[in-house]
Amino acid sequence: MDLVQALVLAVVQGFTEFLPISSSGHLVLVPVVLGWTDQGLPFDVAVHLGTLAAVVFYFRHELWPMARDALGTLRGRARTPDSDLAWWVVLGTIPAVVCGALFGGQVATLARSPLVIATTTAAFGVLLWVADARGARTRDERHIGWREALIVGLAQAVALIPGTSRSGITITAALFLGLNRQAAARFSFLLSIPVILAATCYELLKLAQDPQPADWPALAVGAVGAGVVAYITIRGFIALLGRMGMAPFAVYRLLLAAVLFWIYL
Repeated sequence: MDLVQALVLAVVQGFTEFLPISSSGHLVLVPVVLGWTDQGLPFDVAVHLGTLAAVVFYFRHELWPMARDALGTLRGRARTPDSDLAWWVVLGTIPAVVCGALFGGQVATLARSPLVIATTTAAFGVLLWVADARGARTRDERHIGWREALIVGLAQAVALIPGTSRSGITITAALFLGLNRQAAARFSFLLSIPVILAATCYELLKLAQDPQPADWPALAVGAVGAGVVAYITIRGFIALLGRMGMAPFAVYRLLLAAVLFWIYL
């Protein structure tokens, strides 16, 4: 892989990982348009590590009190909003981890069709638009309970189907549950941390069982590029949400789906 290809794929991954526009749809479309072969598992690991570093760095001031207070409740200390949020993130992660372990292989085999990706990209784009229009938007992520966290977690498990968009489906569920736009995005991004970590560890295990030659310059470009772009994307997305809402992303998803249908039908 040359460094230009590595940088382009890193930018695509970093930009689409946290926006509700389906990273899988873009990662199908970009190689087709540019005539590139599959980038390989080592590169996937590198860009996931980059995006994980970005979201952890963005939430660095929130993660420490969340972890501290959650561990404190295990020692008998009183619950706090930070401890509750930490445990809701843990609870919301469980459905995706369980479903990934049970069905991840089947989904990857049966649902990698570009037409499946196009269909889910369009369908869940419409659902995102409806949620944004009809959601009450009266609460933030620190005013939810275990039921809401579990519902968003179940929605996250649906994102195993390519084209759904993990951030898109979790933001959609959170909006339907009455969270405001920024809170829905923040809770979605917090949920992404253990999920991306679990996915990266799984990829590392596969890589250990079937070692592949490492193109270290390309891997470094992929990790750093994806991390920098992901961090900028998270900051910009949350800052702009209050003004533009989800409609532009829903429209973009419909356009992306139309392009995929046009290419593959």
